[in-house]
Amino acid sequence: MSHAVSRLRTERLARAVRPFLNRGSRAERCPGCRVIPEYCLCAWRPTVAARSAMCLLMHDVEPMKPSNTGWLIADVIKDTTAFAWSRTEVDPDLLTLLADPQWQPYIVFPGEFVAPERVVSEVKVQEGKRPLFILLDGTWSEARKMFRKSPYLEHLPVLSLAPEQLSRYTLRRSKRDDHFCTAEVAALCLELAEDAAASEVLDAYLDVFSTHYMAAKFQLPLDPEDDVHTRLAPYIPTV
Repeated sequence: MSHAVSRLRTERLARAVRPFLNRGSRAERCPGCRVIPEYCLCAWRPTVAARSAMCLLMHDVEPMKPSNTGWLIADVIKDTTAFAWSRTEVDPDLLTLLADPQWQPYIVFPGEFVAPERVVSEVKVQEGKRPLFILLDGTWSEARKMFRKSPYLEHLPVLSLAPEQLSRYTLRRSKRDDHFCTAEVAALCLELAEDAAASEVLDAYLDVFSTHYMAAKFQLPLDPEDDVHTRLAPYIPTV
């Protein structure tokens, strides 16, 4: 499947002057899901409708990391765009997207770091518009830099999430339990936008991805009838 993050990854690899050597990147991986072929996730890619859209603003090497979960968002949410972030340049297509009147953009970021007048905690969409969630995809330090040094985002409301559950994502742990991976953030945004089915599917898909990824890492058996897979199974298209 080719989608926004897949295309961005291809573009980034084409610009690379030397091979990308992230941890575990030497292993053979399925081009469709980035997991070792024996643990391929492609058969578990779900289908679900969503009114919301996602815009991933990705730090330099994020599209190339096998553990990046922005890829999962693009698998699930049809209206997902992805752009490479640069301090000195901005993709004109991103500016066009933000100015498109069909969308009501929100940049998702912790409110404690933002002027109070910009912060919102609810998704209220005007009639005739659809929510567009802008997610800063990188490490926490990279996301803060992206937020501070992207003047074209300064006019947008900031959606501050205050979920009570702690992050379940274990592939690349933050030092803080309240720092969520990109797919978890997207699922929470979908829930706020009353895209309940899409939120549930993305959350279930993240669990299946994490299960396959960790099983591949430690050469563990997979059980396609366990609770994790069973939760996602109703949303898998039949041939």
